Amino acid sequence: MSSFLIAPSILSADFARLGEEVETVLAAGADVVHFDVMDNHYVPNLSFGAPICKALRDYGITAPIDVHLMVTPVDSMIEQFVTAGASMISFHPEASDHVDRSLQLIIEGGCQAGLVLNPATPLSVLEHTIHKLDYILLMSVNPGFGGQKFIEHTLTKIAKVKALVDASGRDIRIEVDGGINCDNIAAIAAAGADMFVAGSAIFNQPNYAEVISTIRRNLASL
Repeated sequence: MSSFLIAPSILSADFARLGEEVETVLAAGADVVHFDVMDNHYVPNLSFGAPICKALRDYGITAPIDVHLMVTPVDSMIEQFVTAGASMISFHPEASDHVDRSLQLIIEGGCQAGLVLNPATPLSVLEHTIHKLDYILLMSVNPGFGGQKFIEHTLTKIAKVKALVDASGRDIRIEVDGGINCDNIAAIAAAGADMFVAGSAIFNQPNYAEVISTIRRNLASL
């Protein structure tokens, strides 16, 4: 698996100038644009849908767009984001009536497929799905809101998922979302993660390049 990927969550960006914000954070060294899609049903918050993804593509954003669906049902939203230009789509197994079918929709749409595991979601769901996954997203907070504190037990869970990935023999990224900052990112990477979602830790700072540079330095120390 290749180098670490930094995926700023646009949930923390300035929506009044979203295209410019995304351009700026990518120019500052980010790799992937992360979408937190919430429906005020599966999670207690409402964010945005596929038209925002399409708008960024129309604006000229060519970087990978990583769509995290916190919605139920998921299948129609998968199809909408495929059409809107998503590169990666993940969903929560609890939110799908047929997890394998939902994964197949992502794959047939030409996107990378991922499953999202909440802090209390068991790893058993991976037993019959790992052969279809390009990445696994581990929530290190309970989904629904930005700016939460990292749940320390996630480090143990990351290590267990890393062992499962290694045993599978597949190139599967391990992404972590929630409470990631410059101080804890090295420990998260050491546990086995290689893709990191950071929202407020980047967008709430005056200099995105400085934050991302610090993140890179801390990762390089491993």
